[in-house]
Amino acid sequence: MSSIQWQFPRALEDEAIYILRETAAQFERPAILFSGGKDSITLVRLAQKAFYPGKIPFPLLHVDTGHNFPETIQFRDWLVESLGLELIVRNVQDSIDQGKAKEETGKYASRNALQTVTLLDAIEELKFDACIGGARRDEEKARAKERIFSVRDEFGQWNAKMQRPELFDMLNGKINIGENVRVFPISNWTELDVWNYIREEGLQIPSIYFSHEREIIERDGMYWPFSPYLNTTEEEVPFRSKVRFRTVGDMTCTAAVLSEADKLEDIIEEILAAKISERGARIDDKRSEAAMEKRKQAGYF
Repeated sequence: MSSIQWQFPRALEDEAIYILRETAAQFERPAILFSGGKDSITLVRLAQKAFYPGKIPFPLLHVDTGHNFPETIQFRDWLVESLGLELIVRNVQDSIDQGKAKEETGKYASRNALQTVTLLDAIEELKFDACIGGARRDEEKARAKERIFSVRDEFGQWNAKMQRPELFDMLNGKINIGENVRVFPISNWTELDVWNYIREEGLQIPSIYFSHEREIIERDGMYWPFSPYLNTTEEEVPFRSKVRFRTVGDMTCTAAVLSEADKLEDIIEEILAAKISERGARIDDKRSEAAMEKRKQAGYF
């Protein structure tokens, strides 16, 4: 294997740091959207570098579905404490209790889409004018269309046909009252770039990214993590197997992959050999051909 596949292109780090500094300069109250996944962990490291020796000037905002992997929540709390970060948590359950979101029912019920309501309420409540996310263009076709400074209207909605040009890395953060911007500093990175960055930087990540034994069920050709939140049929009997997760989301919408990769080097080898993208393991993206774009239009991350 060529050594170039193991090297992280540092120009991407420079670009991301520039974007983070522009965000701090152009907006009054930004926040980092934090899921506990590898991309948002990468954002935290980039923010550390962008504002060193000062502290990260943004709070972390986590929209908690209540159906997260316990390992992810434990890691989130450890990272916040170890780095002395400000963490703000808003819960989807509160939106359900307030009648603003309706719990899904049926075999494929998930709280993933319900996060949009909680997120938009948090943005309004906390007066965030920029939310920094870890989305990347290589993940999914709707994300490939989105700008680095992505303007959302006063309802939090995204219009793919009303995006601003970003020529010569010039980022325009001017917005009207009520609007906000989603910022994507690692938009131009690939999944392989993220893993090589994690390896080179020696970053800690949740244990579910590595091979481990877990109860799963097989459904629709994918391996779903068995949990109290997953609605199963009598025929879907859980069994134990060694798996890992390429992407981290709600337990009801994130499929596992059979894997023996328990080291970063093994994970990178797996990615190089993979025939599907990491979002291929996100069950919520399979609801329709345009599932992600429809969620974004409604105000999703």
